[in-house]
Amino acid sequence: MENRAHALVAGIFVLFLSIAVALVAVWFSGNNIQRNTYLVVTKESVSGLNPQSAVHYRGVNVGKVEAIEFDPDNPHQILIQISVDENVRLHDTIYAQLGYQGVTGLAYIQLNDDGIGNEQLPSDAQIPMRRSLLDEVTGSGQDLLSNVNQLVLKMHQLLDDQNQAHVSQILQNIEKTTRNFDGVAGRLQPVLDSFTELTTESATLVKHLDQLLGKINITVAKVNQKEGIFDSLSQSTQELATTIPELRKVSNSIARNSNNLDKVLHQLEENPQSLLFGRPPSLPGPGESGFVSPAGNIQ
Repeated sequence: MENRAHALVAGIFVLFLSIAVALVAVWFSGNNIQRNTYLVVTKESVSGLNPQSAVHYRGVNVGKVEAIEFDPDNPHQILIQISVDENVRLHDTIYAQLGYQGVTGLAYIQLNDDGIGNEQLPSDAQIPMRRSLLDEVTGSGQDLLSNVNQLVLKMHQLLDDQNQAHVSQILQNIEKTTRNFDGVAGRLQPVLDSFTELTTESATLVKHLDQLLGKINITVAKVNQKEGIFDSLSQSTQELATTIPELRKVSNSIARNSNNLDKVLHQLEENPQSLLFGRPPSLPGPGESGFVSPAGNIQ
């Protein structure tokens, strides 16, 4: 009986210990955190992504992948169900990309936001997935390889036997042209020598022209200097401008004297005796003794 009691106590202890360990495991696993579920939609490959893969938002682990399945309405489309901590506010401009952990090949969901959205994303909403940087590089590499293959094919077509014959003919024509050019260059040599002599003579002519211009500049400087030709002409002009008023005064005096002389000659012509006896006395005016009115003379 005692052994059975000990076994029962041990069994109860193990049971309670198992329950406690399970509760602690659930506590540390974070299952008590309330999460919102979203649906990531993509038509690209999701290699390396598995259920329970992490979900990051701007580099912070905020959730995990719950399930991955094909869209029953569109087999080319993949639906990825994720759960995110409800305390993380996602806006309606959120988008997803695949991120890769080092060289292991394991992928995770990376959520990014352009920062232009204002409304909060509701739960169970769809989030579009964009191509990751690795997918972009892979696609660009494939396009590059395709372009290289096309280039090789075109080079192969360009360098076929017929085109090689044409290229050989073109090279021969270039060689002939080069020889003809050497002959033309030999014929042009005398012309170049003549041109060199002409250049020398032109330099000499320019030198003489510079000397002539220097002499002209000296002459102009002498003409413009003080007591030169222009200075004498200026002084003569000033003297002439001063003399003209004096000549005008003399001319006016001569005109007045001429008028006076005309009056004297007129008086001598009317009374010549005045030259010997002087001017006759003037006739009496009205009111003076001896005045005779013109009417009385008429009578």
